[in-house]
Amino acid sequence: MLVVAAVYECLSLAAASLAQARLGVLGLVLFCAMGVGIRARNNTLAVGAAAALVALMIQA
Repeated sequence: MLVVAAVYECLSLAAASLAQARLGVLGLVLFCAMGVGIRARNNTLAVGAAAALVALMIQA
């Protein structure tokens, strides 16, 4: 269980740094909003943030 949590955090850090490198602060905010939506089990927030993040990453 500890290994799964460590791998999850490493992937999360890598994705957040990629989003910040390509989109700046906005990418980081969207990535955090997606994480909060997933943890809060709020599908609207998570899907909306993920869709916005994907759209902006395609444009960048």
